[in-house]
Amino acid sequence: MMDLEMKVEVIHRERIRPISPTPHHLRVFSLSVFDQFSPAVHFPLLLFYPNNIEPSEVNNIDPQCSVVERTKLLKRSLSDTLTRFYPFAGTIHDHASICCNDQGAVFLEAQVNCSMSRVLNEPDLELLKELIPKLESISEGETGYDLLNIQANFFECGGIAIGFHVSHKMIDAYTLSKFINSWAAATSLGFSTSDHNVVLPSYQYLGAASHYPPLALFEPPPQFGELAKEKCITKRFMFESSKIACLKSEAASAAVKNPTRVEVVSALIWKTAMRASSANSCSVRPSSTWLQIVNMRNIITQPSAENLMGNLLGFYAATSTREGERNDDLQGLVAAMRKGSEELKVKYGTKCVSGEDVSKLLIKYGEQMQKNDVECYCSTSWCRFPFYKADFGWGKPLMSIPATIELKNLITLMDTSDGGGIEVRLTLKEEDMAMFENNEELLAYASINPTLT
Repeated sequence: MMDLEMKVEVIHRERIRPISPTPHHLRVFSLSVFDQFSPAVHFPLLLFYPNNIEPSEVNNIDPQCSVVERTKLLKRSLSDTLTRFYPFAGTIHDHASICCNDQGAVFLEAQVNCSMSRVLNEPDLELLKELIPKLESISEGETGYDLLNIQANFFECGGIAIGFHVSHKMIDAYTLSKFINSWAAATSLGFSTSDHNVVLPSYQYLGAASHYPPLALFEPPPQFGELAKEKCITKRFMFESSKIACLKSEAASAAVKNPTRVEVVSALIWKTAMRASSANSCSVRPSSTWLQIVNMRNIITQPSAENLMGNLLGFYAATSTREGERNDDLQGLVAAMRKGSEELKVKYGTKCVSGEDVSKLLIKYGEQMQKNDVECYCSTSWCRFPFYKADFGWGKPLMSIPATIELKNLITLMDTSDGGGIEVRLTLKEEDMAMFENNEELLAYASINPTLT
């Protein structure tokens, strides 16, 4: 534990509006059918930027002046970026649209009473939550709430942590990465030149509704986020690239000769979690399902979905049963995942996908999550999203994702800063986590809550 309690004090709050008003013909922004099925929750992201100023120069810099100048620059570039990402500055109007009223993004400025190294050396998920904006809970069907909330945290050492809480109703990780990198480019441009009138390349925000318009089949859409909220705990595990290489060799088989990083780490997490659950259960469920959230931009080819913003999330399901018997060896689990992934590509990558197709896929996803007779784990991978490229002018970040949505059996995977390893956020029932984190096979490949430096 830290010698002194970390204290985060919010010293200023304001709304940052687009530098140019949204044209009248763009004031109503349609959500896509993907967005309609997305739950009314906000998800967090936290980017750490250690002070990269040379020690010999520190005494020549006024810390307070540095904070003021960086804050001004962040707000000015955010205003410019919101003009191009204009839906981010609006509010939810109803289950099918956003009111692009230029209400703006919430921007908080906070001071932290310690150096960044103390936070990174002993990462505490509860303390990290203090570095992202606090939000009131949102009910399904509620309207008028903010889509983008940002908190700039300034540490005593001169480091900065930028925390985000963004609405999953219209933003997925891919869309967020596009926004952050655009904001970072605008900030870096202002940070490195005295000419703040430089115009960035034009950007057209292309919503997914242009190809997948909202459906009028329900009001409001089915809610799949209300899962059982048992007494759970979230912990962080790190898989270094060298350990993943060893894990790949263990998980390779005739069915999957070259498994991916995500597949092998996921398979080990799944295997260990199943064994922990079985050890704590009076009866073993006949099967276990791994639901992998998928970026459908990598699947859909007709029309090309690469540049579409919003939620374009699908899923595939893998099961641990094989020929009527439960199978939980690494090779079998990886093969089950690969089979589910390939089936999704065949079904949705070889035809023009309609809104009805999307609706059926996501309804099936919801039904899988609600089954009582199947042990279900839900995983999302942020690997390969370019968050580490977001340079605001003071270097590239170290990254952390505090898990603030603590749903049982929810797993988040992300790259480590070197791009080769994987960091996992995992939420399990307390008794299952106690078994999970002491599993010898897991500990041969993963470390628990290591430093972020």
